[in-house]
Amino acid sequence: MAVQKALESAKKRNFTETVELAINLVDVDLTIPKNRIQEDIILPNGRGKSVKICVIGGGELALKAKDVADLVITPDELGAIADDKKQAKKIANSTTYFIAEAPLMAQVGKRLGTVLGPRGKMPKPIAPGADPAPMIDGLRKSVSIRTKDRKTFHAPVGSVDMSAEDIADNIELILKRVESKLEKGRHNIASAYVKTTMGPSERIL
Repeated sequence: MAVQKALESAKKRNFTETVELAINLVDVDLTIPKNRIQEDIILPNGRGKSVKICVIGGGELALKAKDVADLVITPDELGAIADDKKQAKKIANSTTYFIAEAPLMAQVGKRLGTVLGPRGKMPKPIAPGADPAPMIDGLRKSVSIRTKDRKTFHAPVGSVDMSAEDIADNIELILKRVESKLEKGRHNIASAYVKTTMGPSERIL
């Protein structure tokens, strides 16, 4: 089993390595936007590592998000962060997912779109005053898949602390979702490999 082999061949490190899936596509023209894949997938067994989530909102939403999000940015703070490009980039790089109060979406797009857009991290909208906890729970177990214009793309599928079976289940779900987005399904996947952050890769497909 490729996952088992990848885990066994990974040397012990002083940090928890991520397990990654690399998928190589074939016969897909990614210059055509409709052929590109951008999906958030909730993994059945989670990522095995913590993910940072930022909520952009005020009032009731900000209060509710305080205990469940890693970072809360109020509408007042948004401008200052957007004006400080260095800080905006730092937040964008260290945060996995952004959630924004629906009425603020346009403002966030205008002020932070140039930083978040290219990273595929534009926020997901939430209704004002809604409880962000269920959405945050889902995102903590999610991975984002983006092909952009490259035929090879990667996705985290777990960590070395997880069992090979749990990681294999996560991989299976991702492959199914990717196939469902491709015109010829599995025939558009040339190969797939699994590896730990610094370990050798093992072929799955």
